[in-house]
Amino acid sequence: MKVYFIGAGPGDPELLTLKARRVIGECPVCLYAGSLVPPEVVACAPPGARVMDTAPMTLKETHAEILAARERGEDVARVHSGDPSLYGAIAEQIRLLKRDGLAYEIIPGVPAYAAAAAALGQELTIPEVAQSVVLTRVSMKSTGMPEGETLEGFARTGATLAIHLGVRALLDIRRRLAPFYGDDCPVVVAYRVGWPDQKLIRGTLADIRERVRAEKITRTALILVGPALREGQAFVDSALYDPAQPHVLRPKTATKPG
Repeated sequence: MKVYFIGAGPGDPELLTLKARRVIGECPVCLYAGSLVPPEVVACAPPGARVMDTAPMTLKETHAEILAARERGEDVARVHSGDPSLYGAIAEQIRLLKRDGLAYEIIPGVPAYAAAAAALGQELTIPEVAQSVVLTRVSMKSTGMPEGETLEGFARTGATLAIHLGVRALLDIRRRLAPFYGDDCPVVVAYRVGWPDQKLIRGTLADIRERVRAEKITRTALILVGPALREGQAFVDSALYDPAQPHVLRPKTATKPG
């Protein structure tokens, strides 16, 4: 048997990859994180499949379900929100699978920051404004951040920040980022991207907390911060399609004399 860690994307069932949908549809056991993955995403599980919401379960309990599936010779679809490589808590699950000699495979999914940018209808890397995206989080009630990985350190680069697990820390986020980006720096809080009740709240470091509080949002939100989010700003064209910038697939056109 094999355990498949499957990225379910941000919530829209149509954002499942073809492989993810096929594998979920073939596995007799489906364990999904129901607090972040809507039931519609796993509705393609085969008839009679054992489909369990793992939100109230512990690591030990979910692993016990996997071990029981091995005894039955059944593959397991372990469905996580977004992409499993980002805050998917799969590292500790993989450690147990390796300990017990179980095979596994990871199927990537659409990460929340990419889905949020698509919903906003804009790019996160604007030429000569911001060419990097930093995926990070704040500690809150989760495990602590490694030494050196601070919001202040990332802010010094001027990059676009995609901050996870921080919607309850907006006051602290403003305090730490405003000295580098300025209070008027654009911020977007993307709530439940891809779900029917999706909300995209635009503001600045100065006012985003009040805007979010007015919407009564306290969880399941991604915070995007950075000058690349500013609407209507002037910027230069990328060199990617510039005829003056030849590359191997677009050689420089020779100019005829006279």
